[in-house]
Amino acid sequence: MTDIVEAGIASGTEGKLIRALDWKGAFWVAAGVPPLVLFSIGGIAGTTGKLAFVVWIISMVMGFLQSFTYAEIAGMFGNKSGGASVYGATAWLRYSKFIAPLSVWCNWFAWSPVLSLGCAIAAGYILNAFFPIPAADSQMVLDWIAAHAASVTADSPRVAEYIAAHAGTTPDDAVKALLGADGVAALTPAIRSWSLASFSIPYLATANINATFFIGGILMLIIFAIQHRGISETASVQKWLAIIVLVPLLIIGLYPIISGQVVAANVTGLLPPTAAYTASDGTWSNGGWTLFLGGLYIAAWSTYGFETAVCYTRELKNPKTDTFKAIFYSGLACCLFFFLVPFAFQGVLGHAGMLAPGIVDGTGVAEALGGLIGAGRVITQLLVVLMILALFLAIMTAMAGSSRTLYQGSKDGWLPKYLDHANEHGAPTRAMWTDFAFNLFLLAIASDAGGYFFVLAVSNVGYIIFNFLNLNSGWIHRIDSGHIERPWKAPSWLIGLNTVLAFVNALFLGAGAKVWGYSNALWVGFIFAALILPVFAYRHYVRDGGKFPAGAMEDLGLIGQDLGVKKAGMLPYLALVGGLAIVLFANWFFQLPA
Repeated sequence: MTDIVEAGIASGTEGKLIRALDWKGAFWVAAGVPPLVLFSIGGIAGTTGKLAFVVWIISMVMGFLQSFTYAEIAGMFGNKSGGASVYGATAWLRYSKFIAPLSVWCNWFAWSPVLSLGCAIAAGYILNAFFPIPAADSQMVLDWIAAHAASVTADSPRVAEYIAAHAGTTPDDAVKALLGADGVAALTPAIRSWSLASFSIPYLATANINATFFIGGILMLIIFAIQHRGISETASVQKWLAIIVLVPLLIIGLYPIISGQVVAANVTGLLPPTAAYTASDGTWSNGGWTLFLGGLYIAAWSTYGFETAVCYTRELKNPKTDTFKAIFYSGLACCLFFFLVPFAFQGVLGHAGMLAPGIVDGTGVAEALGGLIGAGRVITQLLVVLMILALFLAIMTAMAGSSRTLYQGSKDGWLPKYLDHANEHGAPTRAMWTDFAFNLFLLAIASDAGGYFFVLAVSNVGYIIFNFLNLNSGWIHRIDSGHIERPWKAPSWLIGLNTVLAFVNALFLGAGAKVWGYSNALWVGFIFAALILPVFAYRHYVRDGGKFPAGAMEDLGLIGQDLGVKKAGMLPYLALVGGLAIVLFANWFFQLPA
């Protein structure tokens, strides 16, 4: 009977996670991370200019080095799911009950928005395919202009207003521009501008219940249905999606380099731009450094993401050997793609080309990919399908990882009790529904033209907080839990280096959160991070009577409610104070270019 329960067969109304994966399965589930480069490749290029590909490389190297700390601590917890935030949170438990849930919560609200952001971009591709906005120089627009040429004349008040707003423009040029804009507006399908409701959320952003929202919601439900069948089914679907997506993406990344299309001037003379989204080179002034650090801040959201490969330790058949293999090989794959794709894009398109609206918002990346290999219309349309599949791949990875973080956080007594449930297939369905509901709210924000990078910037506040806490948990675990078996142990110098990188990430957070168009992103992120504190207080002190669930700390060899001796003394508290000081100083010192 014990074996049956361990296998995850439902007992009453609750099942358990199933040991159904080997390291290759975990690798395929994490294979949705490389396509994340396409989420913000335009935004980082616009922010950092010619430095963009260097930003990706630096960030990816940091992510790869940091993963070795996560690989070590993950191996200590063969009976837990939920990823590095769960394994690292236990290190902080002795020093503050409130730090542990903060780590788990911040990791979740950083990963979960991949669902809404990915679905928003995918919805944009679907709308472009079925309801395209005509180009200003398309024949249909030119025909409309010819038929309505008399609707705008040189003495029209609109012409005078246009000239006033565009100094130096002649009346004839103003007439042509206005007619072109009128033609595009008249021939744009109504669904592109349709909105059921639009409203402002105070101190946050504008929400829009439009076609993007509804299409994105349907896509999320499809992904939910796939994952409802459990992790083995998810891994199987991910494997084929990954092969279909990543092989062409790799070819596209290599082809411009091999064929000699990379223009040296596009990847040399590395200077930050004069301001974000300008094509002119600036200087290494305070403003230039701020833009550079802002690029490193947002790149971390993608490049560090393969740490999700250790989310499935409880579902690995042999966690002692498979855990390290899963994160190591996922990291190598990410290095390949995060090095190649940004370099190829920038090398061919140049800084100015990377500022195209379709690349910045993500909906024109497929066309840009086609341009890198000189593809015709048919191949370009296939690349659009490829991009939608790539987004599916990333979204599947995010839902699988983030839902297990919620599930394990509940099992360990940090998050609400109702999340502690898995169905008969071993899928944490209540956590998945929570992800879905949260992302419907975010999707309404991301569906607005200005909301996409707001969601990204705020969620990344949580991700950097999580990384800071977890990189420090490596050395805390070494001091407090040195007796616990580690199937794979990182070199001590690497644990030390990653501790330094924790504070480097704090610098990125303080300087970079403001770069993405929202001066209050850092503070909104802090407030959202703090929301877990009353939630945990209710769960722990009211619901559980101040006690953690049985088995929550058994991996650490702790019995009952004894949290163990604080062997690290004041050092963890000093680390917290030092990290916060760096964030606040960087936020004050680094300022955007005037």
